[in-house]
Amino acid sequence: MKLMSILAMPGVQLLDVSGPLDVFAEANAQSGREAYRLRVVASIDGPIRSSSGIQVLADLVVGQPAAPSDTLLIAGAPGLAEARFELSTLEWVRSEALAARRYGSVCTGAFLLAAAGLLDGRRATTHWAAAKKLASGYPAVLVEEDAIYLADGPLRTAAGVTAGMDLALALVEEDFGRDLAMKIASQLVMYFKRPGGQMQFSRRGEAAPSGRSALQEVQRWIAANPSGDHAVENLAARAGVSARHFARLFRSEVGMTPAAYVEIARVDAARRLLESGAEAPKQVAAHCGFASADTLRRAFVRHVGVTPADYRKSFGRPDMRLRALA
Repeated sequence: MKLMSILAMPGVQLLDVSGPLDVFAEANAQSGREAYRLRVVASIDGPIRSSSGIQVLADLVVGQPAAPSDTLLIAGAPGLAEARFELSTLEWVRSEALAARRYGSVCTGAFLLAAAGLLDGRRATTHWAAAKKLASGYPAVLVEEDAIYLADGPLRTAAGVTAGMDLALALVEEDFGRDLAMKIASQLVMYFKRPGGQMQFSRRGEAAPSGRSALQEVQRWIAANPSGDHAVENLAARAGVSARHFARLFRSEVGMTPAAYVEIARVDAARRLLESGAEAPKQVAAHCGFASADTLRRAFVRHVGVTPADYRKSFGRPDMRLRALA
């Protein structure tokens, strides 16, 4: 029997707690024995109010004597990336994690582990919207933005919210094998291995206008006309400056080359067509300025992490998803 502890901070995202616990509970049901004993830990006395308003009653409060965990997970919470943690909480997390066989986090729970010094020199992930903040706030952490979950030594980290269930399923597979994990995935109607990474869910990389007004006008023109000829000379003429000056100015104020921006804008346009339309990949490519369906595919995988076909299966109109799966 393995003791699985989840630390829930005030304002916790409820699914970061309940999702993994349901996976472990299903492991007990499917195996017909108590493979896991489950424990919720609070940082303060009293009920834990979650971000949805639902309250959770913990089994243990930080600092109380209790049996050591086999696995310690830190659940995420909105605002946890900006939180200041009590020294007593950090010390408990550090001590409990180092005594456990493995430890980890779901979503922004990674920030508490980072503050405790438990991510230094290790590969870790968190919700895509918080990944850059984790990397900049804790430069010793090797942050991988696209991962659904990661394992590095005793450390296990997962991306946002539902990815906690993916992580929990991976832990079950580690402990009891593939067959039990597959039974749990089937019973809970979840992917055994989710395709792609979390960038397919991210909208942060969309081409948003920035820089001075002349540059923003050019960026809006690119977004409105993704199939146009957006050579630097043409964009520079639209801005009323030389091509050399435009390229230097664009990189300085927008943070990327004009060509990189054009590719992102075209991928954005392709995402929208794949989500709402019925065009074949070749047509999507032509409408979005890609030379071929293969060129679209390579750019799409580079920025989104999955192929256009797989993206449509997940995010397209219901009738198009059914057609893709047929």
